[in-house]
Amino acid sequence: MEATPSNPTHNIISTAPSAAISMNASVASHRNPLRVDWPTVDGPLGLTEQDSVDYARRFFNFGFLLLPWLWAVNCFYFWPVLRRPNSHYQPELRRYVVRSAISFAVFAVLLSTWALTFSIGGERLFGHAWDKLVMYNVAEKYGLTGWI
Repeated sequence: MEATPSNPTHNIISTAPSAAISMNASVASHRNPLRVDWPTVDGPLGLTEQDSVDYARRFFNFGFLLLPWLWAVNCFYFWPVLRRPNSHYQPELRRYVVRSAISFAVFAVLLSTWALTFSIGGERLFGHAWDKLVMYNVAEKYGLTGWI
């Protein structure tokens, strides 16, 4: 009596190695059904997909109310959605997260440009208007420095 192996793939590998290689390649190209992807960075402790869409929409919209750091929070919190473009998440969720990433990038470029213009250009760039633009002259202008 011959012993049969307990592993069913053992027969495939021992009898036809080329079939096993092609089978492993096809399995690797598909998503693992046992692996669960979560739309948030905190995994199973996070939000459901419908709640995720609601939160992403709120973060994106409140970012326009002079709170652009919420766009960065949106990108961080929904990083798995932003990182995997071919994921199975709702397209609406991905749309809000990508728009938040673009909006925050534009905000960061504008803020950096403004800060570098003032720090590098200074009085040479703005001339006499520089005294009205800088904040450290405001305290002297209103006499707030003499009491210290």
